[in-house]
Amino acid sequence: MNLLKVIGKRFTRNRLSVGGAVIVLLLVTTAVLAPFIAPYDPTAIDVYNVLSPPGKAHLLGTDELGRDLLSRIIWGSRVSLKVGFVAVGIAIMIGIVIGSMAGFYGGRTDAILMRFVDIMLAFPTFFLILAVIAILEPNIFTIMAVIGVTSWMDVARLVRAEFLSLKERDFVDAARTLGISNTRLIFRHILPNALSPVFVAATFGVAGAILIESSLSFLGLGVQPPDPSWGNILTAGKDNIEVAWWLSLYTGLAILVTVLSYNLVGEGLRDALDPRLWEAERE
Repeated sequence: MNLLKVIGKRFTRNRLSVGGAVIVLLLVTTAVLAPFIAPYDPTAIDVYNVLSPPGKAHLLGTDELGRDLLSRIIWGSRVSLKVGFVAVGIAIMIGIVIGSMAGFYGGRTDAILMRFVDIMLAFPTFFLILAVIAILEPNIFTIMAVIGVTSWMDVARLVRAEFLSLKERDFVDAARTLGISNTRLIFRHILPNALSPVFVAATFGVAGAILIESSLSFLGLGVQPPDPSWGNILTAGKDNIEVAWWLSLYTGLAILVTVLSYNLVGEGLRDALDPRLWEAERE
């Protein structure tokens, strides 16, 4: 049976993961189609509907400037998903390069690179991000870069562990016998077989990046108003929690559902890609 079919069949056995995947697909579709499905301009101020509760005109209510909350949440999803995907992409690229070098060459190269990883892990990631953002201009590009540059360590360790195992396999010895260069051996032959845990880590990483971006925007160090972000919407909700509960509730639910969905997909992928579970089923 085709490998992808086997993985798909194993993934669909987990109903929670399938539900999470459906929600993720809906979220991505919503983010892409935001200009067409948002009922209002997310930055349009309406002084006649300040802090209006949910109703027919504004399904989720309005904020302190009369801006439609549903429209801002929809547009905010674009920011969150963009940060999640780009930041994780940066982290994966850095982690793959460092993990591959450490696992393939071993010895002194491995020792130096892994000590660097240990040093990076010793820093509290969120506070390191706060320090860098406080120095640089807080915008979406800075946030994506900083989150990516400070989140690659787990990927590097996963890739290294896979390389330490795979480089002892017979197909690697055969490739060496044919005179294949180390660079081609790493990226053409070993790396494709080491990507399964990376896919799982990437899924969890997107959820983590969305949380970090929301936290930074909540603290005023992320996406700056009037551009909508789930974090700065929560800030407005905090300031008006006594009179506008809907600002915090619906935005918080959006973050909760998004992060939970990505985590459920990650759990399903981890089980579907785990060869040890395949062997247990055969037995």
